[in-house]
Amino acid sequence: MDVKTHESVINYVKSEILSGNLKKGGKLLPERELAKRIGVSRTSVREGLRILQMLGVIESVQGGGNYITGNIEKSITETLSMMFLLQQTDGRQISELRDALENKAIELAIENITDERIKELEAILSEMETTRDESRAAKLDKDFHYAIIKASNNALLNQMLGAISHLIDSFIYDIRHSIIQHESNKTRLIEIHKGILAGIKSRDLKAAQAALKKHGRIIKENLSNL
Repeated sequence: MDVKTHESVINYVKSEILSGNLKKGGKLLPERELAKRIGVSRTSVREGLRILQMLGVIESVQGGGNYITGNIEKSITETLSMMFLLQQTDGRQISELRDALENKAIELAIENITDERIKELEAILSEMETTRDESRAAKLDKDFHYAIIKASNNALLNQMLGAISHLIDSFIYDIRHSIIQHESNKTRLIEIHKGILAGIKSRDLKAAQAALKKHGRIIKENLSNL
């Protein structure tokens, strides 16, 4: 197949998005009409749409057509997953990237966090202190950090950190469980999360980021054990 034909399908969809003719949730023309409008075969249209679906730009609904989703998290996840599988990156590098992005998320969260979001963080932390279920504790740890990311009010950070977290869950999920298997680590984690929350509530960026750095240190310690 001539590569340029399916690339023309991708470029057409991109131009329609740029022009405002297609927006998130919008439905693409049927394959037959797309082929006629772009001037390519239906096979080329299907290949172009398949690539756009892999990138998270569109979603195909069986019997319902193709829709714009703009799910960049899927694209980032796929790229990082492939890099991980090909050993072009590892758990340490992924963790370092997450730390860098989450530091920025905390900075933005301090500027934008609402009382409702603070209450959510307090509720998560309270349950973390009382639960004896390791799987539940690991999920609460994840939920705590997700709540901070959401509080940043930055959609791109949300998507990127979501993708990184998904990758960690998929490939190096043993980290969370490895950490909380040790009682001393559980106590450390609770204190660290308290420090993060206290820093956010008092709008003390240095204190919040210092606590986050301790969180990253625990992860690095356990990465070496996997």
